[in-house]
Amino acid sequence: MKKLILTLIAALGIVSGAQAAEGGIAWDKAPNRTNDLASLQNGAKLFVNYCLNCHSAAFMRYNRLQDIGLTEQQIKDNLLFTTDKVGETMKANIEPRQAKEWFGGVPPDLTLVARSRAGHGGTGADYLYTYLRTFYRDDTKATGWNNLAFPSVAMPNVLWELQGDRRPVYDKMEQHGHETEVLKGWEQVTPGTMTPLQFDQAVGDLVNYMQWMAEPAQNTRIRVGVWVLLFLALSVLFVWRLNAAYWKDVK
Repeated sequence: MKKLILTLIAALGIVSGAQAAEGGIAWDKAPNRTNDLASLQNGAKLFVNYCLNCHSAAFMRYNRLQDIGLTEQQIKDNLLFTTDKVGETMKANIEPRQAKEWFGGVPPDLTLVARSRAGHGGTGADYLYTYLRTFYRDDTKATGWNNLAFPSVAMPNVLWELQGDRRPVYDKMEQHGHETEVLKGWEQVTPGTMTPLQFDQAVGDLVNYMQWMAEPAQNTRIRVGVWVLLFLALSVLFVWRLNAAYWKDVK
């Protein structure tokens, strides 16, 4: 039995390693701040300004952003384009035909991407946090960009002005009798409008919003779930004592 358990653990490790290798690199842990309204609001602003140009969020309405502390007037003034209405869903500005010509396909809807991208490497938020921070210049690609988490991705680095240009730095190491390259870090080629720390925080806010958008009721669900479990635990106590009192005279 012990040998079987060890075998299963080793197999899971191999699968996890293979998953990370397929994704390019191991995923970084994304900050989880879905209760932080300031973070969610900044993430919503970044999403509208940088993601909504090409990607839709067709299952999210603008007026739902009131759940993260924004007023209807703030949504209208800061997050809506001139032709949109506050009760409409978040639709991409790009025409599907143009998107197919430029990128080879229509950019996917992002409403549920933070849930659908979960895997052995971590949560969907971990994947997005890693993906958005690992773009680098690659002149061999049509867009001029490549990504370590999603090699040969068709999407350019839309956040490059904030991040600046970076290039990955590798170390060589021996693995299974073969020499392989392992990511050591990043070298900043040209600075962006944000420092690396500020950029990581901004991406964390963006991913935080996308995580909230994938399930806006998740915090309410967790909060209600805690109270339900406490109620059930208390009910078990009462039922146990009632059962003891009911059967105490029965021999």
